Amino acid sequence: MFANALRSVGRLTRLARPSLSVARCFAAHVQHPAPDFAGMAVVNGDFKEIKLKDYAGKYLVLFFYPLDFTFVCPTELIAFSDRIKEFEEAGAAVVGVSTDSHFSHLAWINTPRKEGGLGGLKYPLLSDYKKSISRDYGVLLEPMGVALRGLFIINPQGIVRQVTINDLPVGRSVDEVLRLVRAFQFTDKHGEVCPANWEPNSPTIKPDVHGSKDYFKKVH
Repeated sequence: MFANALRSVGRLTRLARPSLSVARCFAAHVQHPAPDFAGMAVVNGDFKEIKLKDYAGKYLVLFFYPLDFTFVCPTELIAFSDRIKEFEEAGAAVVGVSTDSHFSHLAWINTPRKEGGLGGLKYPLLSDYKKSISRDYGVLLEPMGVALRGLFIINPQGIVRQVTINDLPVGRSVDEVLRLVRAFQFTDKHGEVCPANWEPNSPTIKPDVHGSKDYFKKVH
């Protein structure tokens, strides 16, 4: 049975490839307002409608995944859930989205982790059953009706600051998402820019010809 399931995922991945050119036509652009959304979610074990405007005034990590009850997806959702306190301490919220129903979300949340479930979840899981949100964000694989692994960092003013989209077989790094949230917050507050591999408390760069030399002298 497990081998058959793996073959099914492989077929889904192969089928997805011809559609990637469509998915690249992003509706959510960096430096532009995030597409509005509203839908039914599972929040703390209950059904509740959530909207983009609910997160005004804080950073939002909005991430899409293909399907409930699959293989890579629970590892990602659990990884975000286990680190949710760090996002909250950074003043950021997390919302997961797939094209499954909210009933499927609840069943998956209530399934033990040892059985491929989530074993509880510490952030909202939004249903995009009509596929409009995935389509608006440019991550929907139309023939299959599932989303690519898109992730969007949205600032307190509702502006998209970062976009990454993975193909189906590869999960994302929570460490990197946290690093990016903190980096954007740092630049918002201090006006300096963050170099490659920046981490909190490491040197930053003054964004001008003369000021930037302080950084280059320090690290080279």
